Amino acid sequence: MAKKKIVGQVTPEEKNEIQRLFERRNGLNELAHILTVDNDALYEKLVKDFGETVAKFQDWWKRMSEKYNWESAESGNWEIDFETCDIYLVT
Repeated sequence: MAKKKIVGQVTPEEKNEIQRLFERRNGLNELAHILTVDNDALYEKLVKDFGETVAKFQDWWKRMSEKYNWESAESGNWEIDFETCDIYLVT
């Protein structure tokens, strides 16, 4: 069973940034499931956009963890509560 522990909080502006990336990543992921490789140009655009979005998503977590010095764990990951801006360490 996973354990969650609050390790910090971000500003509403920072939360909005990761929420946009989170929603974009999920939307592109859904689109990837219904898009066929037949439409080569669109497929390549999707792959490129998805890669860039994932990189920005990872970069946000890296920047915020360095800024706020959040506790981390070898096999853990962080989650955000979009309602409260709280950051959790999930192990």
